[in-house]
Amino acid sequence: MTTDPAKSIPAFYAGQSIFLTGATGFLGKVFIEKVLRSCPDVREIFLLMRPKKGLNINERLEEILNLPLFDKLRDEQPSNFEKLVPIFGDVTEKGLGLSAADRQMLIERVSIITHGAASVRFNDTLKYAIFANTRATRDICILAQSMKNLKALVYVSTAFANVNNPFIEEKVYPPIADWRKIINVAESLDEHTLNIFTAKYLDYAPNTYIFSKNLAESVIQDYSFSIPCAIVRPSMVLSSIEEPMPGWIDNVYGPIGLFIGGGKGIVRVGYCNKYLNEDVVPVDIVIKAILIVSWKIGLTTFTAGFTFVLNCTNQRPMSHQNVMKLLSTILTEVPFEGIVWTINQTITDNFTLYYILTILLHMLPAMLIDLILNFSGRRPILVRLQRKVYVINRALGYYGCNEWKFSNVNSLALMSSISPDDWNTFSFNYSNCDLKAYAKNCIIGSKKFLLHEDINRLDAARAHRKRVHLFVKMVKSMVSIGVLWLIHKWIYC
Repeated sequence: MTTDPAKSIPAFYAGQSIFLTGATGFLGKVFIEKVLRSCPDVREIFLLMRPKKGLNINERLEEILNLPLFDKLRDEQPSNFEKLVPIFGDVTEKGLGLSAADRQMLIERVSIITHGAASVRFNDTLKYAIFANTRATRDICILAQSMKNLKALVYVSTAFANVNNPFIEEKVYPPIADWRKIINVAESLDEHTLNIFTAKYLDYAPNTYIFSKNLAESVIQDYSFSIPCAIVRPSMVLSSIEEPMPGWIDNVYGPIGLFIGGGKGIVRVGYCNKYLNEDVVPVDIVIKAILIVSWKIGLTTFTAGFTFVLNCTNQRPMSHQNVMKLLSTILTEVPFEGIVWTINQTITDNFTLYYILTILLHMLPAMLIDLILNFSGRRPILVRLQRKVYVINRALGYYGCNEWKFSNVNSLALMSSISPDDWNTFSFNYSNCDLKAYAKNCIIGSKKFLLHEDINRLDAARAHRKRVHLFVKMVKSMVSIGVLWLIHKWIYC
């Protein structure tokens, strides 16, 4: 007996051909794993990929599939890997860099598009950000218009695409600029000239990433008159909460890098408002949301001009200050290896104070250590590292010093439509999760998958942490005694 796709999500995906962009990214890999494992009867997944670091697209795919992320799938359903079809292409190229043959194959066979490819760097040039994030979205929509069996196009945007609104509803807002004109400008002007006008074009957007993603939402809205479209807006995406394993992470981007730096004792200062809530969401929650949205759009009668929007944001709010306290407590129990100082970060939203503290607590110690490394014949690295930390801190500071509220009407309605049989597999509700357990899994995941540390060496890491704490106490005591002695000499001499 055939299962009703309206009641069964795996049944809906049975026989579907998915086109995924961003397949080599953090979200893309988890998407591949989840679809192959939870929707095993999917027909195929076409993966837009480009060669990199001397590897062709088939070699890159093989390298990805060897990650621990796919261990569960490898053990349970190894034959499903055969459903992955790498396609040579590049989202920064006009027309996605597709060959005529590959384009025609996608037109003939694809029924669902998940457009997750994006450059997420905040400091990209305007030209690159527009090509990668805005023009690529337009080209995806143009391709989608030709597809004969398209049921849904889901665009992965960002919760921060409309930062001029303190309360962000699940709808498409008027764009900052006309995306057609901006694409023409990016294609017409050289890099240098375009950089001169970047500040004028960005308007209220804090960086080129937000600007280009804002325009991309407008692209989706305009093409929704001819194709069934949806937008999923995740906030900052962190380690998995459960699937396929707790704590999976393979990307040291912005907040993850700062978190590891803080855990190692290298990052001593944070630029954010400690009383505001962090807005983060686990990666597996985002993937489930994307799959449910595709399912819903695929079953809904097409309405020209309608774009379904889902805000995929934090369901367990916690202030920056409380997050720091929680992580600090767990890092005492599960410390990173090779920490260089105690974990005691100062956070402030006063930029002048932040800048002074950065010089005192980051740059001066880094310069001293690099000098010692230089004299000992080793390569100095800390000053360069702290410069990167400063750039990341400044970029993330915008989000850490501001707070937005998000509507979740569509999220609640969508979750209520999931059948009881699919609830455990596809529900993206994590409002009742244990935050301490999740934070601990995030730390363990970072140790295992990013730093490649052996969890069996925890006793040695704890012993090293105690030695560092003792050393820091001695240094602080000596400094305090020295300062008191200088004060005494100054008063009585």
